[in-house]
Amino acid sequence: MDEKKKRLYEIIEVSQGKDRTSKSYDLLMLVSVIVGLIPLTMKKTNGYAQSIDIVTAIIFLFDYVMRFYTADYKMGVKSYKAYIAHVFTPMSIIDLMAIIPVFTLFFPESNAIGLFRIFKVFRVLKLLRYSKTMVIIENVMRKVKQQLIAVLVLTLMYITASAMFIFQIEPNLFNNFFDALYWATISITTIGYGDISPVTVPGRMLTMISALVGVAVIALPSGIITAAYMDEANRTKTRFQK
Repeated sequence: MDEKKKRLYEIIEVSQGKDRTSKSYDLLMLVSVIVGLIPLTMKKTNGYAQSIDIVTAIIFLFDYVMRFYTADYKMGVKSYKAYIAHVFTPMSIIDLMAIIPVFTLFFPESNAIGLFRIFKVFRVLKLLRYSKTMVIIENVMRKVKQQLIAVLVLTLMYITASAMFIFQIEPNLFNNFFDALYWATISITTIGYGDISPVTVPGRMLTMISALVGVAVIALPSGIITAAYMDEANRTKTRFQK
């Protein structure tokens, strides 16, 4: 039983070496993902789109169930915890999102139909599993997750603080605090649409500071990710050379 399960895991995972069965399965999934995106190019749902949705959803559902079944091999832990952990992995969530839109065929009058149809976009993310470059990026993001979270927290703190400052400096410019948060966000990203512009000297000075801080905010995570990506790429290259 374990040997059959292990073999199933090898097939559904991205093919390695000359495993023709695994490569065939990868091709099936790639074609299913691409074909499954066709209904998104149609303005109205028709019989062809429904047929595509049903067939691709069945394939995606089978893939999801098999990946859940072999989660202990994927996670490297022979325990029920492996299955729980697998469900909450990013790719498993994407796989689930790819299946959900098919339920719109059974509940056409539901208010959530529009939201479920949007989930079809997540199908394109399934292609990430079959890209070696994206695998490297996934490993990089996992390694620098803590640093990026720290940068995000600092950015949110600055946005909130600057929104509070500008809300007091320019009381007539904003209808509510959310407008101040909107201004702080577009200022720190250096976009500055111009729909909300401070008129006082302190307000303009704060805007200039936010724009300068925005340069650092963009540069910091970019530097972290670039350094980690180069390290992972070199490590992968060395592993293949061996």
